[in-house]
Formats: sequence, C-alpha cells, structure tokens
Amino acid sequence: MFALKRELKLNKVEASLMRGCAGFKRFVYNFGLELLTSSWSFEDVKASDNKRIDAIKQVLTGMMDEPEYQWMRKYPSTVYQSAFIDLKDAFSRWRKGLSGFPNKKSKKKGDSFTVYRTSGIYPVKGQPAKAFTNRVVIEAGRRIKLPGLATFRLKEKINFMCSSQTFTVSRTADKWFVSFMLDAEKVPPVVHPIEIGAIDLGVKCLATVSDGTSYEMPISTKLAKTKLGRMQWHNRNQVKGNRKLGIRQSNNASKSLLEVSRLHARIANIRSDVIHKMTTDISKRIYRIRIEDLNVRGMVANHKLAEAVSNNCFYEIRRQLTYKQPIYGTKLEIVDRWYPSSKTCAKCGHIQHMPLSVRVFDCEACYWVEDRDLNAATNLVNAPEHLVRLA
Repeated sequence: MFALKRELKLNKVEASLMRGCAGFKRFVYNFGLELLTSSWSFEDVKASDNKRIDAIKQVLTGMMDEPEYQWMRKYPSTVYQSAFIDLKDAFSRWRKGLSGFPNKKSKKKGDSFTVYRTSGIYPVKGQPAKAFTNRVVIEAGRRIKLPGLATFRLKEKINFMCSSQTFTVSRTADKWFVSFMLDAEKVPPVVHPIEIGAIDLGVKCLATVSDGTSYEMPISTKLAKTKLGRMQWHNRNQVKGNRKLGIRQSNNASKSLLEVSRLHARIANIRSDVIHKMTTDISKRIYRIRIEDLNVRGMVANHKLAEAVSNNCFYEIRRQLTYKQPIYGTKLEIVDRWYPSSKTCAKCGHIQHMPLSVRVFDCEACYWVEDRDLNAATNLVNAPEHLVRLA
C-alpha cells in the first residue's frame, strides 16, 4: 500500500469550509480531551479510556440539539467520528509509552481533519436494495470528490483511476492538501547494482556512501533560514495577540505570521525533497544498506551540533530507508553505535583519536590518507557481523 498527496486549488469559500471542518475537529478533540482528564478525578468510576471516550461522545451528541451547538450540524459527521478515533489512538499510544501525553489542538500548528465514506444501502426503484461499497472512485484528472463535502480542484493531476475510503485534509501555511491510501503494491526491483553499501551521516556533508557518492544539503536552506531569522527579528515588536488577556492580533502581525509560516514550509519542503531523492537513489542502487545507530537525542543536546543535526534530519533518513525496504526490495542493517567507524583506519584497522574538526583521516600507523566520512562508510561495510542487526 502507498499513499498519494495532492495540493487542493481552493477559492475563498472552499478554503473557509476547510477551516470550518478543521475547527470542528479541533473543538471535538479538545472537548473530549478535557472531559476525559477531568473524569479521572472520580475514583468511584472504574472504566477504560475507550469506554470513557464513548460516554463523552454520547454527551456531545446530545448537546448538538441545543441552539448554541447547531453550527456543528453543517459539517460532515465523519469529521466528528474521526476526532474521537484520533483521541483514542493518542491515549493508547501514551499508555504504551510510544508518545507523550496528548495536548490540545491549536490552529497555530496547522489544521487537519479526516473524512471517509461509510457503507450503507443503495435503494433502486423496482429492484431489491443493494449494499454499496464504502470506497470512493477517483477519476484520473484534476478533480477529486471528498465524501460528505464536495468536488474540489487539484493543482497536480492524478494520472490513473483509483479508489480509497479515507481522505485526510491538512493545511501547511495557507496551502491545503489531501492525502489518501491506495490498495496497491509496488513491484520492487529484482537486481541492484551494488550488493552491500554503507552510509555515513555527517554534519558538514549530508551523507557519504561507501562507493564514493556524496550528498549535500543545498545552500538554499541556509539562505532561507537566514531570511527567516531576519524576518522574525524585524517583526519582533508586533502585537501577536492573547486570547486569555483579550488582546486581538494586529493585521500586520497576521500578515507577518503567514509569511513566516510560508518560509518554514519552504525550508521543510527543500529538506524533504533532498532526503526523499537521496534515499530513493540509494535504495535503487544498493541491496544491503548499512547505517550507524546514531544517538540523535544526545547529539541534539549538544548546542554546538544541534542546528546541523536537526537540519540534516538524521532520524528521518533512517525512517525513510526503513519503510522503503519492501518498495525497492532492500535490506537495511543497523551497526552498533559504539563501533568506532570514524576512528578506525579502513586499511590497517588502527584506531586513533579523531575530533570533529579533523575532516581527513591520516592514519598514524600506515599513513593511509582518506576523507573522514568515506573512511567511516568503508568501515561500516566491513563491520563485524555480531555488531550488525536488521532494522
């Protein structure tokens, strides 16, 4: 299975509808979160989180008949249902220790909501009623029909006919996107030119492969971050607004906030584009890919390395190589983090001290001279098998 994501081409009325749906989901999610946490104070009530959320859902459903909550009826019911599903999933992940405690949704962090088509009975005059499928057929072209809403235009066309049940609409800056899952499998390639290769992730160079290939993060990210800092400093005294204190946000602050969010989205898109192209290229060329088990959290704690490590997205590279294994028929192997790949000579095996400021490995034993990252990538290929595990 794989997903498609396309940008929507909306007018002002359609964008207002999308913001309303996102606000509806945000209201329902925050309402359920607040009632659930407050219900824990009643010690005499013994019920699981899912049962408590189901009871909260019934309470909110009954509140819809009141005049002040009539506005919720103009939005699809699946938005309402998906909000409680997400709340259950958030608390389930928190209980298992997979994530932190769920926080309230905020429009400042982006809007999103989910709609889906439910199964039902399709009546045909003069014929017995038939159950229709709970999937939406998507025609090839620049239009997509979202269940419960309407048909919207796309900025990039879909080249083939497909079908899906669940559609997630999200906002980044002032752009709206729709993503959906396809029940299809990509046939992985059978032959890779390189049997085994390793990747050394670095601060100065994004990634160095053991075959000599290197990948750089483009200079455009640094220029965009410089522009971002200058823009934020220029708008530092604007009235941002505070709902608790009753202070409204100024018009200039709203404009500058939109410009900053657009620039943040541009930086994120550049990083995502570079990393996706790099991991795809590596997955097409190398069958067994080795990568070091880096302590990213510890590296980010170092204020001298935090910016470079965050900019190069070390964990995201590993995550993409992991989920692309069945797509491209690769095998990702993780080398133990205590293996001294950067300090070991790839030719004679001599281990020496190598500070980060030294970018060329000059062996003190055999006088072998090699680029630091390429030497580390070669050592990862030759790492002992007892230090290697599958991702």
